[in-house]
Amino acid sequence: MRLFWLTAAIAVAAHLPTRSALAAQDVAARLEGRAPATVVRAVQTIAQDAAARGLPVEPLIQKTLEGSAKGVPPERVVAAVRLLAARLDEARTALQGAGIATPGPEALEGGAYALSAGLSADQVRDLGRVSRPLYDPALTLHIAATLTALGVPAPRGVQLLRHMIQAGRTPNDLLDLPGEVQASMARGASAAEAVEALDIGDGGLGHQGHQGEEGREREHPHRP
Repeated sequence: MRLFWLTAAIAVAAHLPTRSALAAQDVAARLEGRAPATVVRAVQTIAQDAAARGLPVEPLIQKTLEGSAKGVPPERVVAAVRLLAARLDEARTALQGAGIATPGPEALEGGAYALSAGLSADQVRDLGRVSRPLYDPALTLHIAATLTALGVPAPRGVQLLRHMIQAGRTPNDLLDLPGEVQASMARGASAAEAVEALDIGDGGLGHQGHQGEEGREREHPHRP
């Protein structure tokens, strides 16, 4: 009797959709009529593989919708989705190396965004190591990526965030950093100079002002 029920259970399980199969079905439903059929089929396969490896599928769907809405050629959309899946996987490896055993979907997406912006896997790992409560790695990684997109060298952006966290600055303070860099750049500073002025570690000047080459002091926007 026990063997009968075991055999029956195996037979039922064999007909149940797997997680990856459900992901592929969801992708097809979400993309139907919103992306070319060739793209839908290719992204289904990519998403199925990603789901089987425990990676989030939603960013892949959004990347597909974004590219298709902009009229990007199908082959380029598929290539971008495939690259994003690879970066999600790379971000997971980096964050696990930082001691985060099971990075959440938002952290993985933040890591992939950071990698796409120009951070290295080592830099993603380093930010993951210092991003402990109250600091969400998804937040710090997105901020680092935004700073890099503004022209801040990736190592300096990561260093700035690390110093801010070590100094106990709030998550809201971190969120202000890209805007403060942009404000400094609007006043004529380079991205690197703006970050140098905001840095509060390793001899950074923080809020104390910076004596320029011409000898005039610049005020910095970061609030105490």
